[in-house]
Amino acid sequence: MLDPQAKALLELVASLGRPPMNEMTAEEARLDYLQRRFFSQPEPPAMASVKDFTVPGRDGEIPVRSYRPAGSADDTMLPVLVYLHGGGWTIGDCDTHDVLCRELANGAGCAVVSVDYRMGPEHRFPAAVHDCIDATAWVAANAVSLNVDPARIAIGGDSAGGNLSAVVALAARDAGGPALAFQLLIYPATDMRLAMASHGRNGSGYLLTSDLIGWFRGNYVGPEQYDDWRASPLLAESFVNLPPALVLTAGYDPLVDEGKAYADVLAAAGVPVEYVCYEGQIHGFITMGKVLDQANHAVARCAAALKAVFAAA
Repeated sequence: MLDPQAKALLELVASLGRPPMNEMTAEEARLDYLQRRFFSQPEPPAMASVKDFTVPGRDGEIPVRSYRPAGSADDTMLPVLVYLHGGGWTIGDCDTHDVLCRELANGAGCAVVSVDYRMGPEHRFPAAVHDCIDATAWVAANAVSLNVDPARIAIGGDSAGGNLSAVVALAARDAGGPALAFQLLIYPATDMRLAMASHGRNGSGYLLTSDLIGWFRGNYVGPEQYDDWRASPLLAESFVNLPPALVLTAGYDPLVDEGKAYADVLAAAGVPVEYVCYEGQIHGFITMGKVLDQANHAVARCAAALKAVFAAA
């Protein structure tokens, strides 16, 4: 059954009568998403440090934000999570996912580098892929100056960021590095063909609608790119020798079947994978800890998985 708190949230959103994002311009949707976060996100926890800077990429400078957990010294060598925010490759930035990155850093005792990759429709596929691969490679190459451990680098993200995280893991394997210790895939989009049953089952009434998914996809890729594994990581030729993974999904999410399918192909290829579905939840729930108790549980579960893999590395 739908989680009662999620049901109350959906009823509140419906009562506000706001136009859906797919009826806005990309700029309007970005501002709407940014402003909405104050209603549903917890207060940002204190950190040892938070810094904004840019790193070089093949197509230009990439903005990033680094976090070090509360209580850590600047010169402590920490494991690191490279985090890729969600938002349909169209909306979202380091601010919309600031609280989540802080929570993961503090919970896992790791540094986090959040990547503000380029998005559509201004910058279409594969611009976001290039930025995420390049930022991850930069973190690995500059680990010493960042005081992070190059042997303990994880990649992770939610929704579109989960899609990009899976792609980064595949690309790093194929390129012979950087070596990644873990992939954290939170309700990832994995198949641009949008053909799985959950798209029909959950395509209306649960915040992320089929119309909105179509708008996001159209801002990012064209039909000729749906089969490219860099857009649809589920269609990669091989999944062997990928980092261990936690794949987390939500039962009332149009993307739930895509996440489960990706966990299944990882497991079939011999990749250690934990699959967790919050059966009563909706897409996007993990950032909504002010109004959804299960969001805080999910964040803690992700942080614990990161902490465990970093401790074992």
